[in-house]
Amino acid sequence: MVKKSVSVPDVIWSAAEVAAADRHMTVSALVTEALENYLKIQAGLQAVDEWERENGPFTEEELAEADAMLDAHGVGIRRWPAD
Repeated sequence: MVKKSVSVPDVIWSAAEVAAADRHMTVSALVTEALENYLKIQAGLQAVDEWERENGPFTEEELAEADAMLDAHGVGIRRWPAD
């Protein structure tokens, strides 16, 4: 484990504290989870870019199928209540 100092706008930190408390976790665990998710998303986007460079752009049908799969798995669906 490493300890680092980061600057976060007050409003973001306050929301993170509430979100962490709602999930019965520490803000540190929430930030770790968020960074892990961000890195996975970036790796996925890079993989898509590489695939499209080699194979051409996805068709509208392929994109619709991918959207349906993501929807079915709850990807991109907000899991915490709005303010």
